[in-house]
Amino acid sequence: MSVLAADSAWQRRRIGRQRTARMFVAACQVATLLGLMFLGILLVDVTRDGAPYLRSELFTNFPSRFPSQAGYASALVGTLYVAGIMSLVAFPLGVLAAVYLEEYARPSPITRALELNIANLAAVPSVLYGLLGLGMFVEWMRMGKSILAGAFTLALLVLPLVILASREAIRAVPFSVREAAYALGATRWQVVRHHVLPYAAPGIFTGIILSLSRAVGETAPLIMLGALQYVPFLPRGIWDYFTVLPIQIFNYVSLPNPEFHRVAAAGILLLLGVLLFLNGTAIWLRNRATIRW
Repeated sequence: MSVLAADSAWQRRRIGRQRTARMFVAACQVATLLGLMFLGILLVDVTRDGAPYLRSELFTNFPSRFPSQAGYASALVGTLYVAGIMSLVAFPLGVLAAVYLEEYARPSPITRALELNIANLAAVPSVLYGLLGLGMFVEWMRMGKSILAGAFTLALLVLPLVILASREAIRAVPFSVREAAYALGATRWQVVRHHVLPYAAPGIFTGIILSLSRAVGETAPLIMLGALQYVPFLPRGIWDYFTVLPIQIFNYVSLPNPEFHRVAAAGILLLLGVLLFLNGTAIWLRNRATIRW
């Protein structure tokens, strides 16, 4: 009798666990569908307003007080400048820092303090990075409100994210891979160069893609640097004044004329195109760097 009672209780618990699992899967599906639905509504709304304004003048004209003549030439070039320099600064530094912390640094209070600070910096609001960039690059290092100051500020913003994502990717490499390489006489640098980094490349590039997307879409830190300005010329170098697409879109949205709102919608589509291009390049590099085991 007691065996039957125990079996019945076990069956009830099993049915309860299965019911809980099905509810969890359903909740995840609903959350995913809701996210996709809102994203689809936003894309449809923006495309409906902005598609008629996606003309060639949008890429060649500068900001104007006439909606029919308004464009994003200076903002587009400024975005590419800032994203390119930021990538050259932040991504190598972030990956190298992650390699050092995972492969070379010994456990110590200093290492733990570094790890804790990096994790905390990833959660700092972006406007604070703008204030830091304003004080450090614009005022102290006398870079002015230049492309270089903006790129360095965004590099500071995404650096903790790159380090954290790269560390997770490196940590996921099986330790047996390292042991096999050491057993064959490889040095630590050879293990990192030929085994750890290729194995971790997909995760590292995924972190880079997410960081790049965040940097290109950021507005607050660049507004703090003074990028919220009228720029009727193309930047001629890294020391020139600049603006970027999100700020130019914000400028058009804040104007009372509804025509400018449609120009802003076209700018959003342009920004999405730039993001897809940059992320596509990162995905292509990720696929080339990945080694199939």
